[in-house]
Amino acid sequence: MRIGTRKSTMALAQTEEIARRLSIAAPELNVEIVKFETTGDTDQTSKLLVHGGKGGAFVAEIRAAVVSGRLHAAMHSLKDMPGNEDTPGLVIGATLARDPPTDALVLRPGVTIEDIRRSRGRGFKIGTNAVRRAAYARRLFPEIEVIHFRGAADTRVRKLDGREMQRLPGGGEVGPADALIMARAGLERLGFADRIACELSPREMLPAVGQGIVAVECAVQDWQTRRYLALIDDPAAHLSCDAEREVLWVLNGHCNSPIAGYSTIEGAEMTLTASVLDDARDGKFIEVTRSGPANRPRELGRAVGLELLHKGAADIIARTRPEA
Repeated sequence: MRIGTRKSTMALAQTEEIARRLSIAAPELNVEIVKFETTGDTDQTSKLLVHGGKGGAFVAEIRAAVVSGRLHAAMHSLKDMPGNEDTPGLVIGATLARDPPTDALVLRPGVTIEDIRRSRGRGFKIGTNAVRRAAYARRLFPEIEVIHFRGAADTRVRKLDGREMQRLPGGGEVGPADALIMARAGLERLGFADRIACELSPREMLPAVGQGIVAVECAVQDWQTRRYLALIDDPAAHLSCDAEREVLWVLNGHCNSPIAGYSTIEGAEMTLTASVLDDARDGKFIEVTRSGPANRPRELGRAVGLELLHKGAADIIARTRPEA
């Protein structure tokens, strides 16, 4: 089985975990990892929007290789997969058990979380490329300056520690950053758990849709590959995947939309919270929480998405569209 993945340290670690689980579940299977240097990996300065968002930057090239038959499957971080569009002929064949979905603050040496909280962020620069993280950061620390900050996770930490300036898409530089907002799971996977100064709870910063879930995509009619992938599929993560991505579908969200969504399962019940928030300082914030049968995740996601629309989410999303 040929599985495609990005060349980044994080993506390779996730794909190697998929290969390990497949080799245990099906010892007869020979797994080959095929590395791709995607547009988003090559260009670490421009905003992802110019490449068609995360989908165009990190997913499209590998997906095309599956569609053409050059690969049997592709590994994606679920949060990087566009939720407002489908690639005909492809299906998520497996999701691994969800890693911690929360975000965390990483601080440069000499800065403390108490310093930032006491000042409400005044005088500090926090780096992120995610509109969702930027919007929540301004709610948590109203006086903080959010700056454009891209790169692989280990590269970002190195730039933070070295007080390096970050190149801006249109030219010029910004920085250096005093703090970064990063995924807790990614930091732990790369051995940076000791750099987590503060974990942000879902109430403080609702995770991105699918954050912490590794997805494996394959051709919808490749039944042999689908049978193998089903052996490593985590049912709970797949249910959460379906519920959260349904919200994106209903909202027709794009890469520049500050949309968040996170679901939990207790027994036979799923609880889903999703939000849409304006990334402008003191911007509008809409949040919806609903519960329902865990075995009907798309129905729950649809209900949450429709309620967000009823409360005005479409106006916020429209203002953040590239053509607006």
